[in-house]
Amino acid sequence: MKQPFRADMEAIQKRAREKMMDGAVTSAYNADREQVIDVLNEVLATEIVCTLRYRNHYYRASGIHAEPVAAEFLEHAEEEQQHADWVSVRIAQLGGKPNWSPDGLASRAHAQYSEGETLTDMIKEDLIAERIAIETYSEMVRWLGDDDPTTRRIIEDILKDEEEHADDLVGMLETVGG
Repeated sequence: MKQPFRADMEAIQKRAREKMMDGAVTSAYNADREQVIDVLNEVLATEIVCTLRYRNHYYRASGIHAEPVAAEFLEHAEEEQQHADWVSVRIAQLGGKPNWSPDGLASRAHAQYSEGETLTDMIKEDLIAERIAIETYSEMVRWLGDDDPTTRRIIEDILKDEEEHADDLVGMLETVGG
């Protein structure tokens, strides 16, 4: 049977007062903050690149199946942007600086920016990028474990969306005959 929850409230209150300027990072935070910030900046770069690629595909989609596929590209672009925003907020909460600089963006990102020539090529490039994100974000969730549950939950939420995107893209490939 699990023991009743107990916390030394006097000690917690004292630490809260002494270290109030540390913001969200308390003594309960067990991860290496700098490493987490570095990893989150890689996630941020990946999400920015994915946003840009999906937007490009939205504008360039053409052909008989283009309208519904383009609408899906736009929806995915907006969700990737939301992921970038979530990650940026978390980086700032941890005392870091979200790296939105275009300099080196492609080298920081896990996924590549590949345009594709045909609608099928575009869908395939997006699916490859989603599969890369799914695998790397799954590894991040395991790496974070219980050391940083807030960041882990953010990555898990992003991972859930990336898995949905991959399923959507497989369905699109089946529709357009890829």
